[in-house]
Amino acid sequence: MASTPESKVKAKIKAILKAHGVYYAMPIGTGYGNAGVPDFLCCVDGRFLAIEAKANGGKPTALQEKNLRDIESAGGITCVLNEDNVSALGGYLNLMTEKK
Repeated sequence: MASTPESKVKAKIKAILKAHGVYYAMPIGTGYGNAGVPDFLCCVDGRFLAIEAKANGGKPTALQEKNLRDIESAGGITCVLNEDNVSALGGYLNLMTEKK
């Protein structure tokens, strides 16, 4: 089975999260779940991080944007990653886990 561009971005995200020891879950979008939930729900040093993966210049849908805003309003952190910026995730995780 061939990988889609977005699945390649997701694979890179998974590898970075695993390398940093981050807990994550990937909700499955079905008729029984909440639509528009980000691709990755993470716990980073006690903080909630939601990641939406996109590829080829894709943008989050209006429903995905609403979910990202709702997460931020609740105190969580969100980001949209693609093949151009996924490499920045590791550095960002390092900043999130620095001991003060």
